[in-house]
Amino acid sequence: MPDLGVRLQLMIGPTVPLPAPYPVMDALVSLEVTNRDRERDGFQMNFSLGKDSLLDYGLLLNGYFDPPSRVIIGVLIGVLPQVLIDGVICHHQIVPSNEPGKSTLIVSGQDISLMLDLEEKSDTHPNLPDSATVLKLLANYATYGLAPQVTPTTDVPIQTDRIPNQQRTDLAQIRELARRNGFVFYIEPTVAPGINTAYWGPDNRLGLPQPALTMNMGPDTNVDTPMTFAFDALGPVAPQVTIVEPITKMAIPIPIPASLEPPLASQAAAPLRKTINRDAANLDPIQAALRALVGSSQSADALTVSGEVDAVRYGRALQSRRLVGVRGVGQSYSGDYYVKEVRHRIRRGEYKQSFTLTREGRGTLTPMVTP
Repeated sequence: MPDLGVRLQLMIGPTVPLPAPYPVMDALVSLEVTNRDRERDGFQMNFSLGKDSLLDYGLLLNGYFDPPSRVIIGVLIGVLPQVLIDGVICHHQIVPSNEPGKSTLIVSGQDISLMLDLEEKSDTHPNLPDSATVLKLLANYATYGLAPQVTPTTDVPIQTDRIPNQQRTDLAQIRELARRNGFVFYIEPTVAPGINTAYWGPDNRLGLPQPALTMNMGPDTNVDTPMTFAFDALGPVAPQVTIVEPITKMAIPIPIPASLEPPLASQAAAPLRKTINRDAANLDPIQAALRALVGSSQSADALTVSGEVDAVRYGRALQSRRLVGVRGVGQSYSGDYYVKEVRHRIRRGEYKQSFTLTREGRGTLTPMVTP
């Protein structure tokens, strides 16, 4: 089978993105896409800028990059299509030059979740569990191709007891509800351009890991530059949560429940630090337990890995918010990791991926990883 290499797919448009016209693709010098597990994804595109007339630059006159135009960036590695980001342009920068052909246009933007963060609202959500509130808010953005994937919650606020209110943007409200339940929220593209998954639930540390990042294994090696393994014993913390019984005013400590995240290491780092949650006194036991779970899960990872891989040798685009195997670096550091961040850097003839991986400690739980 012939090697088809890596092909870039760029779609752009004010409402419905269409394949980018030839002048845009011809002027493209490089682009970078950053995918993060908890924060908003982003992109930056660099274009060579030239004047089509004596008055102005053609790329600007045509309005391709007028905010909030929508941009979809994907790659085709061999026959495998992968969408890296579905986003919105929100900023551009021009760097003129005295030398012909050296002027530069830098276009940047963020993923489609930006559209949920543009308008602050005052609203109430009576008698709705948090998951139902999230579905209610996401329904307002169906035109952006959002397919909700929401984990149900069972804590129903009774109107006579409390009425949840919203004094922020829809995105800030959804993320606050996620934080209270020990969840994460993000929007990521599917393989179908224009269709996005709006995920609200626990960190995705299940499922089949991506192909392994491999060192020191001869022809199977796909990571040429050294990977850095940083073990921070001061990272994990043990939160302490205490509530006050409303009638007797007795302080009741809440035990920390087991983490919802499946373990990835055989030797998890023991927390050396203890913290006190000082705003949990008036919570009920279920809410306080969730608060303790959030505090422990958000700081559980002690081991961080950073490195860079060539996408052609790796054979696919590495995805954040997934698992990936690491092999060839010894028993203590091989095994499965959670992909926290991936930075895709693409230019003609080159596609590099910088990555950050995490897990809770050293030692592998599996005798081998997915090759």
